[in-house]
Amino acid sequence: MKNIILITSLFFVFLATTNAQQPSIPYHEQHITLDGKLDEVVWEELSAYTSFHNYLPSDEGLAEQQTKVKIFHNGEFLYVSVVYQDNESRTQISSLKRDDLSNTVVGSETFILILDTQNQRQNAYYFAVNMGAAQVDGLIERVNDGFSINTNWNTIWNAKTTTKGTNKYYEIAIPLKNLNFKSDSDQFGIQFYVRDIKKNSWTIFKDVSRNYRLFDLRFTQAFDIDNLPKNANSRFAVTPSITINHQEEISANTNETTVVPSLDVQYNLTSSLKLDATINPDFSQIDVDQQVSNFTRFSIFFPERRNFFLENADLFSNLGVDGVNPFYSRRIGSRSAIQFGLKLSGNISPKTRIGILNVQTEEDKDEPSQNYAAFVGEQQLSSNFTATTFLINRQETNNFDFRDDYNRVAGINLNYKSTNNKWIGLANFAKSYTDGERGDSDFYHAGIWYNKRGVFWNTSLRKIGRNYIADVGFTPRLFNFDASNETVVREGYTQAEARLGLTKFFEKSKNINSYRYFLARTFVYWDEQGKLQQTSSFFNQALFFKDLSAMYVSFYHDYVNLKYAFDPLRNGNVLVADQYKFFRGRIGYNSAANNKLVYRTFVQFGEFYSGYNTTASASLQYRLLPFANLQAAYELNRIDLDQLGKDTFHLARFTGEIFFSNRLNWTTYVQYNTQIDNLNINSRLQWEYRPLSYVYLVVTDNFNERINRTNWGVAFKMNYRFDF
Repeated sequence: MKNIILITSLFFVFLATTNAQQPSIPYHEQHITLDGKLDEVVWEELSAYTSFHNYLPSDEGLAEQQTKVKIFHNGEFLYVSVVYQDNESRTQISSLKRDDLSNTVVGSETFILILDTQNQRQNAYYFAVNMGAAQVDGLIERVNDGFSINTNWNTIWNAKTTTKGTNKYYEIAIPLKNLNFKSDSDQFGIQFYVRDIKKNSWTIFKDVSRNYRLFDLRFTQAFDIDNLPKNANSRFAVTPSITINHQEEISANTNETTVVPSLDVQYNLTSSLKLDATINPDFSQIDVDQQVSNFTRFSIFFPERRNFFLENADLFSNLGVDGVNPFYSRRIGSRSAIQFGLKLSGNISPKTRIGILNVQTEEDKDEPSQNYAAFVGEQQLSSNFTATTFLINRQETNNFDFRDDYNRVAGINLNYKSTNNKWIGLANFAKSYTDGERGDSDFYHAGIWYNKRGVFWNTSLRKIGRNYIADVGFTPRLFNFDASNETVVREGYTQAEARLGLTKFFEKSKNINSYRYFLARTFVYWDEQGKLQQTSSFFNQALFFKDLSAMYVSFYHDYVNLKYAFDPLRNGNVLVADQYKFFRGRIGYNSAANNKLVYRTFVQFGEFYSGYNTTASASLQYRLLPFANLQAAYELNRIDLDQLGKDTFHLARFTGEIFFSNRLNWTTYVQYNTQIDNLNINSRLQWEYRPLSYVYLVVTDNFNERINRTNWGVAFKMNYRFDF
């Protein structure tokens, strides 16, 4: 009897302990004075979440320097306090610039919070703050084989930091009205990380093996939530702006000054459903695209940065696969100005998300006005399966009348993720409808990914019909430029892909962290008749040291059955249609990321179609902590095609950033690209005078290779965000 009583008592103690250990976000009617000091009484009353695990450079065991996190809400704000128990008082910060992921987060001492407010492991919010109180926010979006971060999304929140002895303190306040949640939710999915650049380490709350991405939502920890407000405080944000832009074209001897007022509005219909509107928006690129060398036959993808398209962006941007995506928002407004846009997006139930977008462009010279619309529905069918349906439409308009010139793409996607988090599957089907085109307009894809510690592989198959036309999408390989006839030929294809990676980890070695002894990837393409058109194979080995520096060697082999003439030198001497085989090798080294001077370099030699190609690249970054960040990169490409000619292409880039504070910075880009005969200088002064309210002063100068000015301009832009 005594044994029974003892066992029963121990059982109830175990249950009580288990219940007590369930993480939660309690409700307290208390406001915090955000100063990073953590001296409010409520912080003493809350339970601390600790026992952080190692992630990098080792993913074995608990972290030596532990972190304590406390969290609560008061119905208006979500408050988070953090104490990182460092063993040295020195602080290392690489940037005070907002949304600079590589320097503000990765290159600094930083705390990161992942917040999945639906706890469905489909998408989440990303909040990071370094010890200089510089903030990075973004969205975690589902992609084919996992998740990615989009830091172009912004919202209003605040954070303060302090240091006491060797301890580092963070205090964070996030308005609940800025988050997408259902008032009847009982759990958020949460993950915490700490980046210590001094030790080049990452530590993490919910244990994740390093073969998974840090922000993989399958490993978030469920937190119970007490007393979420039934109706979140209405968020009504109005952002008027004005842009004054003066441009001069030297060769044409013309100049133009424009004044563009615009208005952006965002309104929370519910705490999880948002309405965005924009009128006469100015979508000029305040932040310039990074120039790259392109010696392929196809276009290169550049990311979307315009605010209107970023809220719930993953609903629209993740409708296809890499290289075949039916919706690419940078197509909208690329040829003529946008008059207005409306977007409704978010959750209408915990497992159902919708996205509805409509944008109207104006008529401009020979470019008729267009209406762009997108309808997306995402339904979580079970804990393993999610289905997405969509319809994308482009239609020529005349005032309020629709004309017969249209393009539509409709489709359905099915995503699978296994309970043990090792398997991911994706199946896609889409069909396009274009005025004057019939038949052969389908897109099919099926892929599977497997990942466990030390081993990953994937395989996929896709087929694209020649009339699968996505005017609002990104399908570069569907369009082949014939350099002899200067025409574009649309041709469908079938693509197969396979990849395998094997890595060995050395936990007890003093010098070696891991050895990736096998990484291979192969793409195979067939034309519409089933004839082999191209194979591209890649093999890599890499040695990673304890400081996470790395040296690697790579080999590339290509077979191309070239059907259309190609002019890689752009000198008028074309490679004729023929069969080409070429082999290249590369060796490179990446230094440790926690030094003031960080560098990467590689050299590559080998064949290129009927000739040879030599490539050399080096990049340097010097951190004048935390006041400035200097980066320089140079790439040389020498191509020799025998009698067709030879040329050497130079791509040089310099970026200088000066931080007056975490609200005021001056950034200058210098880009020199002989492939496009351009020297570009872009200098930008940016002042965030209140949260998400900015003043920009931008000067841009463009020259040709001979340093003769071709055009220049100066722009002033100011916005003010009203939050009601």
